[in-house]
This record gives sequence, C-alpha cells and structure tokens, in this order.
Amino acid sequence: MAATFQGQDKVLATAQRIVQSLGSNSSDTEDMLLILSAFDNRLSNLSSFVSSDENPSSSAAAERVILNDAYSTEYSDEYLLAVDEMIQLTEECNLNAVEAGDGVMDRAVVALQIGMTRLEEEFRHVLIQNTVPLDTDRLHRSSLSSSAAALAIAATEFFNDDASESLDDLSSGRYSRHSHGRGVSFGGDDMCLELIHPDAVIELREIADRMIRSGYEKECCQVYCNVRRDVLDECMAILGVEKLSIEEVQKIDWRTLDDKMKKWVQALKVVVRGLLSSEKHLCEQIFAGSDLIKEVCFLEASKGCVMQLLNFGEAVAIGKRSAEKLFRILDMYDALDQVLPDLQELFMDEDAGDMVCSEAKGLLDGLGDAAIGTFVEFESAVQGETSRKPLPNGEIHPLGRYVMNYTKLLVDYRGTLNSLLENVEAESGQQARENTDNNADVETLSFIARRMSALITSLESNIEEKSKMYDDAALQYIFLMNNILYIVQKVKDSDLRKLLGDNWVKKRRGLVRQYATQYLRASWSKVLSCLKDEGIGGSSSNASKVALKERFKNFNACFEDIYRMQTAWKVPDPQLREELRISISEKVIPAYRSFLGRFGSHLESGRHAGKYIKYNGEDLEGYLLDLFEGTPLILHHLRRKNS
Repeated sequence: MAATFQGQDKVLATAQRIVQSLGSNSSDTEDMLLILSAFDNRLSNLSSFVSSDENPSSSAAAERVILNDAYSTEYSDEYLLAVDEMIQLTEECNLNAVEAGDGVMDRAVVALQIGMTRLEEEFRHVLIQNTVPLDTDRLHRSSLSSSAAALAIAATEFFNDDASESLDDLSSGRYSRHSHGRGVSFGGDDMCLELIHPDAVIELREIADRMIRSGYEKECCQVYCNVRRDVLDECMAILGVEKLSIEEVQKIDWRTLDDKMKKWVQALKVVVRGLLSSEKHLCEQIFAGSDLIKEVCFLEASKGCVMQLLNFGEAVAIGKRSAEKLFRILDMYDALDQVLPDLQELFMDEDAGDMVCSEAKGLLDGLGDAAIGTFVEFESAVQGETSRKPLPNGEIHPLGRYVMNYTKLLVDYRGTLNSLLENVEAESGQQARENTDNNADVETLSFIARRMSALITSLESNIEEKSKMYDDAALQYIFLMNNILYIVQKVKDSDLRKLLGDNWVKKRRGLVRQYATQYLRASWSKVLSCLKDEGIGGSSSNASKVALKERFKNFNACFEDIYRMQTAWKVPDPQLREELRISISEKVIPAYRSFLGRFGSHLESGRHAGKYIKYNGEDLEGYLLDLFEGTPLILHHLRRKNS
C-alpha cells in the first residue's frame, strides 16, 4: 500500500512538472490534464492553478485577484467572485479529505485568509461610510407629547415654604394631557428608520455571507457590533441621553434632572421603536443566512444603549422622593410600559435578551413603586403641613392652590395611578375610605377616586385648622369660603368631577353658603343692632334725641370700621364677591333706610345733623361695592354733601 502511495506521489510530481512545461500552450495543457486526471482524481485539482495570459483558469485567476495589491483598496464584484472560487476550492478539498500540507489546500487557505482580511476591512468601511445620519428633528416631532410634568418645573415645591401660584397656569386647559387620558401616548406608529443606505445593505450582505461561509463569522460579527455600537452611542448622545452612573444621577439638581428625565421619555420611543427596531431589521437583512448570527449581532450591538436607558431609570426610581418628581416619574413609567412589549419582542430569542427584558420589567416595577411612594408621601405632607402664618386678607392659601393644581394634574394619569394603587389598596384602602368625608358612595369609587377624595378631605381639614388662626370670626368665614370655593371650582372644571361625582360638588357648594350665612351674622349683627327700635326711649314721635345720636354715631363707627377692614379683605371669585355684596345690601340697606325714615327727622332739623346722619341709602350701596377688593379704604373723612 505504501508503495502505491509513493507511486502516486511520483506521478503527481511528474504531472506538476509537465503542467509547468506546457504552461505556454493552453490547449496542450488542458488535454494533458484530462489524460493525467484519468490516473488520479487528485490531479484534477491542479487545473485550478493553471493559467495563461489569454484565458486564465478559474482558481488560479481567483488567487491572483485576491493576492493582487491593487485590490487592497479597490473593491469589485470580481473580487467577490474570486473569493467564491477560493471558498469552493476549500470546500472541495475538505470534501475530498485533502489535509493541511497539501499544496493545493495550503494555497487556497492562505488566499482565503488574505481575502477575508480585506473583506473584513471592506465590511467595516461600508458600514461606516454608508451610515445614515440621525434626523433628530423628525424623531423629536414624533416622540413629543403634551406633559404636565414638563410644566411642573415652573412650580417650586410648596413644602419647601416657597409655593408658586404658577401651578394655576399648569393646570389650565392648554397644558392638559386629556387627549391621551393616561400619561404619554406614542400611538401605534412604528418609526421606521433608514440606518444604512439601501445599496450598501446589499453589499454588506454579500460580504457577510462569504465571511460566514468561510468560518469568519466571529470577525464579521465583531466588526458589525463595534461599528454599530459606536453609531448607537452617538444617537443616544444626539437624543440627549448621557452615560451617567447612579451616583452621578442622584447628585444632579432638580431642574437639570427634570430636563434629563424629559429627554429620557422622548428618547425611549425613538430607541426602542425606532433605532432598535430598525437595527434588528438591518441585522436580518445583512445576516439573512444565519438566524443565530443575526440575533447575536443585534443583541451585542444594541443592548448597551438599552442598559444605559435602564440604568438612568433605576437611578431615578431609587432616588430621593419629592412631590415635583411625581409627574415625570409617571411619564417614565407610562413610556416604559408602552414600549415594553416591543422590547420583549426585540429581545425574545436569547438568554441575554431575556436578561434585558427582565431588567426592563424590574425598572417598570421600580418606577411604579417610586410613583406610589411619592404620592403617599405627598398625602402625608398635606396632612402634616403646619404653617402658622395667616394671610392678612383671607385669600386662598398657597397650600390650597398647590394641592388642587397638583391634584388636577394627577388626574391626567388616573389610568396609571389607578392600576398602581390597586396593588396597594389592601394595605391603605381602609385608611383612604376613612378619610373620604364619610361619602356614602365611596365604595363605588375607583381606587384613584378614593385617594383623591381622601387627599382633598385632608386639605379641607388643614384649611379649617388654618382658619382658626384669624382672631376675627368674620374673616375666618371669608377665608373658608374662598378656599372651599376654590377647591370646588378646581374639581368642577376638570376630570376630578368625573371621579368624585356631582354630589361631592353639591355638598361643598352648600358648605360655602353656610359659611356665607355665618359671615353675615359675625360681621353685620352689631351694625344691624344699631338700627333697632329698642332702647331709644319711645316711639318714632318722641324718641330721645340723645339715644338717636348715639345710635347713628355707633352705626357710622361700625360701618366705617367694617369698611376699613373689609375693603382690605380679598374675595377673588367675582361671583362670590357679588353675592356677598348683595346679601349684605339686602340685610343692611333696607334696615338703614327704614330707621332713617322713622327717626332721621328728629336730628336733621338740629345743629350738626351731618355729624350723625352721614350717609343715605345710596351712599351705603355705593360703599358696599368697595368691599372684598383687597385694597383698604377709609371713610372717616367723608361727609354728606347736605351736612
């Protein structure tokens, strides 16, 4: 057997010398190869390396193309065909069990290695040169949505003793999110992005296919992942998402953090439904021949930017809680909740992909916990707010403004909050029901409605306590009317009314009327007592002038004192202000005119009558129009013209 092999080797060597000597005549060479191939099928491989100037044989020509330095910087279809020849030759050698050390096999392997090196560089070059720049304007236009949180930055946290009335503006209709109902809505449109120019995708697929067939899939994947990771990192920077550690995030001041949270919300849709969705499609196009490779490349190229987003979200979720963060945290929760199914679909085929989805689900739970925790802390802060500085004019308290505008904004997240509160209802639901003002319909309310009712009830209790800081009982009732009516209006003019119901509004309006009656009694009873017949020494015909002078003098003093104080008091609501003036006028003016008609003549004929009868009915009606404007006025210098 050994002799046989030695003989075959000699034949092979001889055949090689013959082929070399016949190289100048292609016709003779091909005839000789056919003859020699009949002796040993291994000789047929030699035809691959035979060439002539006029008609080079395929493998030898392919080898020259690959080895030619000109092709190190020039790429063409001819080069790909040459690589195909080398791949085919190595496959045939492997099929025929040609071992390393064989000239044919060695030369094919060397040529293929050189070819793969150049294809790898070409693959990188095409990827980089044909990357389509990110159209940030279009992306932001499709990802922006109205957001209460985007405006909450204008308000300083009340519980830092620096409340801002700008929350009134924040809760106005032009800033509402009612069109979405619950948090940020991205709609159903996927954002198909062109990441690589289409012609280049075809070229990349052709290169990748050959590298994979040649066993160079690792090198191909590495190039792809490195280039695409860099591109996605640049996209993240363009979208305003920075690489920050948890510690760095937690040290950022609120205004800067708010801006970063807003950009995170906007970027999340762009990244998941835009960049990553398009990135996966690109992998499927380029690595169409291998499901495993396209999944691996997608995962390795994209998981970095996903984890960057998740890490920032985690830093927010575990960070210090404060009332102004709640809206933005809810925005982040809604955004992640909406794209989580897309994320799970993108990363569903790999263990590492499962890890990404698990991290995203964990962050969603963390943001939910942070939102509810912040909401609960806000409730406690409202209950425990103990500022002891009364407003001098009885106007709406900053706490009432802050809480009601804050609550009105929260209603836009009612769907999200309701689902989150459902998870904690077993622990805190009973307490919430106890704080809902014994509303008979509380059991029919949704979770969020119960908590809103409890929150507002706590605010009302706090407002009632603050009213006791006023020494003047009448001013207490003005303060209560202003604040309860403000609460009612905020409920009535928003979706809070749908949550709390018309009975809730009706009850508070009745309370305002009750306070108005108590105000009239506390403020004007002394004035009206001056206009009674008792104690003036007889009937209208023989009444004591001394007693009458004292009555008119006391009336004037009481009226002027009330005028001085209550022109400084403030009733912001024009309808309530007008109703109070009418109620006062209906009580005071007829009584004064009647008293003046019965007893005025006793003094008008005497000296200094104007000292006692200083006003007529029309005068008083006019002066009542000055009440509750918040501008203190004085009447002591005024006298009737006919005095």
